[in-house]
Amino acid sequence: MSKFMAAPNANANSTSNPNPNNSFEVVQPPNDSISSLSFSPKSNILVATSWDNQVRCWEIQQSGTNLVSQPQAAISHDHPVLCSTWKEDGTTVFSGGCDKQVKMWPLGGQPVTVAVHDASIKEIAWIPEMSLLVTGSLDKTMKYWDVRQPNPVHTQQLPERCYALSVRYPLMVVGTADRNLIVFNLQNPQTEFKRILSPLKYQTRCVAAFPDQQGFLVGSIEGRVGVHHLDEKQNDKNFTFKCHREGTRIYSVNSLNFHPVHHTLTTAGSDGSFTFWDKDSKQRLKEMSRCNQPIPCSTFNNDGSIFAYAVCYDWGKGAEKHNPATAKNYIFLHVPQEAEVKRKPRVNTGGKR
Repeated sequence: MSKFMAAPNANANSTSNPNPNNSFEVVQPPNDSISSLSFSPKSNILVATSWDNQVRCWEIQQSGTNLVSQPQAAISHDHPVLCSTWKEDGTTVFSGGCDKQVKMWPLGGQPVTVAVHDASIKEIAWIPEMSLLVTGSLDKTMKYWDVRQPNPVHTQQLPERCYALSVRYPLMVVGTADRNLIVFNLQNPQTEFKRILSPLKYQTRCVAAFPDQQGFLVGSIEGRVGVHHLDEKQNDKNFTFKCHREGTRIYSVNSLNFHPVHHTLTTAGSDGSFTFWDKDSKQRLKEMSRCNQPIPCSTFNNDGSIFAYAVCYDWGKGAEKHNPATAKNYIFLHVPQEAEVKRKPRVNTGGKR
């Protein structure tokens, strides 16, 4: 167990403030909880999926030192939408969810169904190097799709329901129920490369492949993140750390994102906070003030100059704790400062590294 060296903590809990960090607010947010956020790989166009069955799109523009959001378009699914991803050219959005299908939406055009499962689709990713879409479902399968064809190119059986998925070609990591972590080398996509039991004792909530494809992060419902390297010669670099805790209260880690330039990372959790970390120097760079609701999802834009995060109910306490009449849903945009996201030299404490 490793403890990160702490940076100054700005985490005074604002029990009634949805935006204690003075982030820029996205206008016309979803009417129900937000399940995923995805930026275009080519521009500052943001897509959000939500439990109100909608996929919404905004253009984010810089106006002086402000960020301004312009609603662009939206499409509907038949049931709540859980996940989203983009084609690499920034023209097309994919979305999947509880209607057991993925819709391909050419921006400005009409959506078409390009993938189906026998249960809700929890995760999707577009793999540009293969020109394939990969879908992970609660039906315990993962499927690869050539979106020009009606049937999957390949169906991969999973040991349990798919909860999380991350691709950094040729590495793909899939987290399922029962703490299974399945690693694929996408140069041989129909065969598991490695299967391991999560280093964390509780249910997997999110995974993120390293930018250098040498390993991955895994976050759990128990306020903890595991840092795992694939090469067994680097086992001494594997560690876990605690986060998103307040005294004896422990919160889920809902989202893990690597900064696209500096390769530092963020965690976002059900405690309503997001934190910047440097895994290589084992330092917490900056912990932001807590919002008054959970953060279920987050993402960076393509150059790391904007960090988008949702603040809303995350269903962690069940439907009985959710009142749609009074629930508020927010999407905020944070402009990371260099000190928050740039790596710091390792501090030698004289102890074991």
